[in-house]
Amino acid sequence: MTKDPQTWRQRIEAARSEGLAAREYFVVFSDPAGDKDKVRETLKIHLDYQRDLESRGVLLAAGPLSDEKGEAWTGRGMIILRAASLDEARAIADADPMHASGARNYTLLPWLMNEGSFSLVVKLAGQKVDFA
Repeated sequence: MTKDPQTWRQRIEAARSEGLAAREYFVVFSDPAGDKDKVRETLKIHLDYQRDLESRGVLLAAGPLSDEKGEAWTGRGMIILRAASLDEARAIADADPMHASGARNYTLLPWLMNEGSFSLVVKLAGQKVDFA
């Protein structure tokens, strides 16, 4: 019987040896700092920043989160980044205009994606892409 991994790097190596995907990403949980006007004022440049990250392949996914009942938006958001290290991911999150301006605070966690699937449908004539 193998010993349970003790560190994050050991967990990644164990996942790889188990034949799992073992792809490390970084998840940013972003929360309003309290000033809703500052959030509104910063929204456009924040979205421009995220579009730039997406175009460079840094942004895997981003969007708002609901409350536990799926009824209300609490203002919380989630951003999943591709980065070479936790420090690099932190620098990306720090540079987000929402965080740099103090409009939002964030928590950053490494995430190991081991399993999952998705479908991508591209309809050339219809100029449509569907992701599920």
